[in-house]
Amino acid sequence: MKLVRYGEKGAEKPGLLHVDGTIRDLSRVVRDIDGKALSDEGLSKLFWTDAGKLPIIPEGVRLGAPVAGVGKLIAIGLNYADHAEEAGLTVPPEPVVFMKATSAICGPDDDVEAPRGSEKLDWEVELAFVIGTRAKYVTLEDAMDHVAGYMICNDVSERSFQIERAGQWVKGKSHDTFAPLGPWLVTKDEIKDPQALDLWLNVNGVRRQTGTTATMVYGVAFLVHYLSQFMTLEPGDIITTGTPPGVGMGSRPPKFLHAGDVIELGITGLGSQRQVVVQA
Repeated sequence: MKLVRYGEKGAEKPGLLHVDGTIRDLSRVVRDIDGKALSDEGLSKLFWTDAGKLPIIPEGVRLGAPVAGVGKLIAIGLNYADHAEEAGLTVPPEPVVFMKATSAICGPDDDVEAPRGSEKLDWEVELAFVIGTRAKYVTLEDAMDHVAGYMICNDVSERSFQIERAGQWVKGKSHDTFAPLGPWLVTKDEIKDPQALDLWLNVNGVRRQTGTTATMVYGVAFLVHYLSQFMTLEPGDIITTGTPPGVGMGSRPPKFLHAGDVIELGITGLGSQRQVVVQA
């Protein structure tokens, strides 16, 4: 099942992508695609809904981020062995964990803003997953029971803010529009193995990133287990899992984004995104 949220920013409604390719309105079934809807009980209700009887939404409607009311947006750094090598860094002995502000979340095809003073705006195609049931001190064996589904995240980053300024990575990761999500949330029953997905990203039609989740150092199940030892993961929380090689910072010479650039990215089974860079 592919769940979406559609409509104007701030006024999105719940929907799903029907097998016929149309978007169907779920407003009469659930209030929104949030933690409650993504619980086991909520997803069961959606699975038993006859999508063919739901109203069809006109083509061309804007898609928002597929999850509402996100409490935490947690990111993992240097989680691909080949990306760590590209960055000239060793694979970390434990996951590198940082936060992105939830105000950075936007729709999959919304414009990406270059912040004021930005010098090194970068791209990162990533697999993200959303928590469906509360996770605290979860064992590795039970970790996947807490995952509701998967989606694409572009972990947009301003490298000079992230690395060259004092403090933590969060301020280089949290500007408005720095977390395009979607186009849809794919429930975990449709993704047999999250560690066997291909990722790609183009800038202005030129391939910049090609990778596979098979080279992730810490997989989805381990991340749920690991993070739940330090914080409670609540339904609707999102974890984005790191990026394969090919980011602008790792290019020789480095390449960064500017106003007018077009970013396109996708993951096997999860659809694709398209953003245009604009000046904030």
